[in-house]
Amino acid sequence: MAQQDTDQQHAGMLPVDDEGYVVDTEDCEEREKAWRESGTSRPITVVGNPVLHKECRDVTEFGEELRQLVADMFTSQRTAEGVGLAANQIGVDLKVFVYDCQDDEGVRHVGAVCNPKLVDLPAERRRLDDNNEGCLSVPGAYAELARPDYAEVTGQDERGNPIKVRGTGYFARCLQHETDHLYGYLYIDRLSKRDRKDALRQMGENEPRYPVVAND
Repeated sequence: MAQQDTDQQHAGMLPVDDEGYVVDTEDCEEREKAWRESGTSRPITVVGNPVLHKECRDVTEFGEELRQLVADMFTSQRTAEGVGLAANQIGVDLKVFVYDCQDDEGVRHVGAVCNPKLVDLPAERRRLDDNNEGCLSVPGAYAELARPDYAEVTGQDERGNPIKVRGTGYFARCLQHETDHLYGYLYIDRLSKRDRKDALRQMGENEPRYPVVAND
């Protein structure tokens, strides 16, 4: 029991920098491994499953059950070879996501956010990035989608402590993508009808490389 408590403490309670943002770039391998080794991999829900298309419930209890969910999410994310995973992507109706993602400078970020909210950026911070985007819940499909190349998210960690997370480039895209999930939006919902149709076609033509929950 003592070892389990130590592992969970090492996986959480991230330090913050001088501006109050979490430092999620230190000990990434050890922290991710601590979460993953105490979790169980779950299959990924795919587009069409009702849990993906509605706003999730706020997290209000920050106990062992939530920490186990976060561990399962890290394990599921690694199985699917993803860089971010929202709780509803494994069928859980709660506002929490995890990430293990590099930014455009190759810096690795690892963490978890509960009840995330994207911070509205002033116009001068809204430089759009038109790179490709994909989603574990739309397996095998990719499409160009313009998103701001900088993002800030406020929320809570798995213990209920208030946190702020920020990212640039690919990591900024990840923060926006995962927050969208928890409010019932997939990236394909932000595409034109033509591009959405093409993404669903790609999905239909490719077999998922990880376990998924088939829609009835």
